[in-house]
Amino acid sequence: MKKCTPILSAIFALTILPGLAQADAAGGFHWASSPPLIMPPKGEGITYYGVKDPSVVFYDGEYHVFMTTAGTNGWGLAYTHFSDWSQAKASPIVPLDKSPMGPGYRAAPQVFYFAPRKLWYMVYQGGDPMYSTSSDISDPLSWSAPTPFFDAIPDVVRQTNGEAGWLDFWVICDDAKCYLFFTNDNGGFFRAETTLDAFPAGFHNTTRVMTGPRDDIFEASNTYRVAGTKNYITLVEAIGPKGRYFRIWKSDRLDGEWTPIGDSMNVFAGAGNVRFDGKTWSQGVSHGEMIRSGFDQTLSIDPCRPLQFLYQGLDPDSQEPDYLKLPYRLGLITATGADPVSEMCPTRIR
Repeated sequence: MKKCTPILSAIFALTILPGLAQADAAGGFHWASSPPLIMPPKGEGITYYGVKDPSVVFYDGEYHVFMTTAGTNGWGLAYTHFSDWSQAKASPIVPLDKSPMGPGYRAAPQVFYFAPRKLWYMVYQGGDPMYSTSSDISDPLSWSAPTPFFDAIPDVVRQTNGEAGWLDFWVICDDAKCYLFFTNDNGGFFRAETTLDAFPAGFHNTTRVMTGPRDDIFEASNTYRVAGTKNYITLVEAIGPKGRYFRIWKSDRLDGEWTPIGDSMNVFAGAGNVRFDGKTWSQGVSHGEMIRSGFDQTLSIDPCRPLQFLYQGLDPDSQEPDYLKLPYRLGLITATGADPVSEMCPTRIR
């Protein structure tokens, strides 16, 4: 989720970098997309242009979806819930600014249950990385006031003007540590760490994990444990000639080296491998989240079931020059057939 400045060159006037021609290659993944499922809400005295950056948790028989809203009041966070995707379009969307979290710039949420503290955590950007907590994921008014993760900006993310270059924050934990991953819209993928006992305090050792061309490692990273295996996967949004798309890497440790899955551009999902039933309603696949098999801080996905990814899609015919007003909608892609992640399924390996 880019902060409020437009990135028109990134959206409409894309330059094809060396190797980007391969971004249309399927890379072993094939997807079918739903129509738009979650639309901008109708607000009293507010016009909402788009809904973006979803985080989704399946808990207690329902999908709980948190998202960024873009409207005449700027950027904010909102919530909806439903028991089946067929109900998503009709489910009310509730802004979170009436909770203790309050109004102001809030964007790019990630939500999980931190079992050691028996609390729900929402990680988001409020300029710097912030978090709020709740004991009840279904109560949109229960989220606490924002708390920063860091007392000071790590030197490694400082830009030449002294400001921080970081966004789209993502937390995942193993048995000993919690890791905070993020990107910088400029080819950098970063990681900080703290102990499981100290979380959410104590993040340190902020390091650059991967570096590449700006458009190849752009933003919106998300990382998961592949259940039943020793593997983790990381997805990072990139920019291609046919819109946004995601690339994929794997590792056997959260603090280890990340190696590409698939071809040289390791494409996970984008214009080249997503099929639409009827009109193609989205130019590529942008900021989203996998449907997890659990809801706790390990962020597990099940490789033995078809993968699903809730994403923000943009109308291919949109000519809106104002980044805030881009008409993003949320839709769901579902894997069709075997892919490099499903090949990790323990029963398939046997």
